[in-house]
Amino acid sequence: MLPVFTAEEMRRVDARAIGDLGIPGATLMENAGSGAAEVIARWLSARRAVRGARVVAVCGKGGNGGDGFVVGRVLKRLGARVTVLLASPAGEVTGDAGLKLAALRRAGVRAVVVEDDASVAPLLAGADVVLDALLGTGTSGAPRGLTSRLITRINDSGRPVVALDIPSGLPADGGAPAGPAIRATLTVTFAGLKRGLVTPPGTDYAGDVRVIPIGVPDEEIRRGMTTFVLEATDVARHFPRRARGAHKGTYGHLLVIAGSLGKTGAAALAAAAAMRSGAGLCTVATATSQQPVVAGLVVEAMTEPLAETPAGSVALAAAERIAELAGARDAVACGPGLGLYPDTQALARALTRDLAQPLALDADALTALAGHLATLKDARGPRCLTPHPGELARMLGVSVADVEHDRIAAARDFATGHRVHLVLKGAASVVASPDGRVLINPTGNPGMASGGTGDVLTGILGAFLARGLDPGAALASAVYVHGLAGDRAAARVGEESLIARDVIEALPEAFAALAAARGRA
Repeated sequence: MLPVFTAEEMRRVDARAIGDLGIPGATLMENAGSGAAEVIARWLSARRAVRGARVVAVCGKGGNGGDGFVVGRVLKRLGARVTVLLASPAGEVTGDAGLKLAALRRAGVRAVVVEDDASVAPLLAGADVVLDALLGTGTSGAPRGLTSRLITRINDSGRPVVALDIPSGLPADGGAPAGPAIRATLTVTFAGLKRGLVTPPGTDYAGDVRVIPIGVPDEEIRRGMTTFVLEATDVARHFPRRARGAHKGTYGHLLVIAGSLGKTGAAALAAAAAMRSGAGLCTVATATSQQPVVAGLVVEAMTEPLAETPAGSVALAAAERIAELAGARDAVACGPGLGLYPDTQALARALTRDLAQPLALDADALTALAGHLATLKDARGPRCLTPHPGELARMLGVSVADVEHDRIAAARDFATGHRVHLVLKGAASVVASPDGRVLINPTGNPGMASGGTGDVLTGILGAFLARGLDPGAALASAVYVHGLAGDRAAARVGEESLIARDVIEALPEAFAALAAARGRA
């Protein structure tokens, strides 16, 4: 897992490195700039020779500019033709950045102070790469004056842009830029990822992101961190090679409570995804009238008919039978296509409260919890919730905008406050645990924004719970595998044409990729 920092968390790491570990700030800056220059040189060499490449570095007067001076000096030594543009008078560059500006002069590169942003347009247009070193993670609010205009000029140049630490103008802690912001081809960030780089809309500004060590020990980097980005190896370790003596009972029996009149497809998708995700057995319990339909859609799953409402959904009267079924199963998934009939919603709340098995809750089961969140605190077993922003907003009684304003905080606060495991779905889905740890998922694509893909996630999650993974590992793994299968499917059929069944069909490829990652670990 890769740690993800807020601006304040990164400031504290720097302060501990300097104050407690005795690493001078100038050394940290040199390490950052030198590491970034190496990455940029490799990036350039894949496109053209570094020697003779035209590099235009646009630098501010602070620490980010200091990093840029180091990059410019190192690239000059490697043979690049480096021009450094300074967005403030040289006399205003002080501290460690001032030391690096002096070293740049000694290396034969004299920074050109920009007084009129229009004058830089020809230089930018002729660059092989533009280096953005204007604003770092310590700034906030909209860029102003010359800095704002230079950002616009860089974006308008049409040239590849490499941003140092974070694209200038992009909030380090996430959220939409308050003004113009650099749209980078590549962002080279220091010590660890920043929230603004891994959460929307920052992902659209950052481009490809590389993390550069700056000489601070890893244990110091990770100390006190609670937010991370998932990696393939984090998930792969939960799926070791199957023992030769394994049988279907080894991999658990999942009970899926889903489906209603007109929504049997949701139940079928969840069941099919569970079987494709390695569950040994899967039983779908659904309304009596809908049971034959579900049975015909997923031949690998077993089905159970349940008492139903006049709306063709599962009735509260089925609670006792469901408890009997659950008692012989390893995990339960509830919600896909369940329906909104009041009696059915009451059933979903009763199951949430009473079942002792690990329970995945999605879709209509989440709607049933709106106004009844105390049900979660009374639950007899672990609960995994998979809301999209609208569902989380409904449960909390707030607007979708309130949830989207800070997705990490929204997910973390709900998980810790209600003692559940929760994924807030969407781009860069956020997985939160009762202990406050948050994992950001890097897999998935916009093509997955179509009906049924959430039901697929529920089936994958249910399978992992039935296989015996603890709830936190099951939810994080399900979200990662779901997105990975979606990416493999999109590579084959395209994002525009992607449907839920494509994700299920790509699950074998996703598991093969995890096996390869496990082999490399």
